Amino acid sequence: MSYIDGFVIAVPNANREQFIGHANTFDAIFVEFGATRVVECWNDDVPEGKLTDFRRAVQAKPDESVVFSWVEWPDKATRDAGMEKFMKDPRMEAAGDMPFDGKRMIFGGFAPVVSLPA
Repeated sequence: MSYIDGFVIAVPNANREQFIGHANTFDAIFVEFGATRVVECWNDDVPEGKLTDFRRAVQAKPDESVVFSWVEWPDKATRDAGMEKFMKDPRMEAAGDMPFDGKRMIFGGFAPVVSLPA
């Protein structure tokens, strides 16, 4: 079964187009190293919760939007090898100019337990 890396970040609204360009550049590297799919989602209907919510999770400011992303891999072994290559790739030096605050990113790897066909 596939393996998923999930990410949630806060992106300044003024950086939306810069973020999309950044994602297109770096997501292509994930695919080059074995990812089968990468999805970047700009917030559209993200309600405020009473205890927690996406905005609080990444300390989003009023002028920021929440981006929910995932990278799908064929399996964990491909993900581990792909992420190792990704982190060592010289193109990653350009990642220092991220259009968001990477310190507020939440992320993790997930093993699917239910997967229904479309």
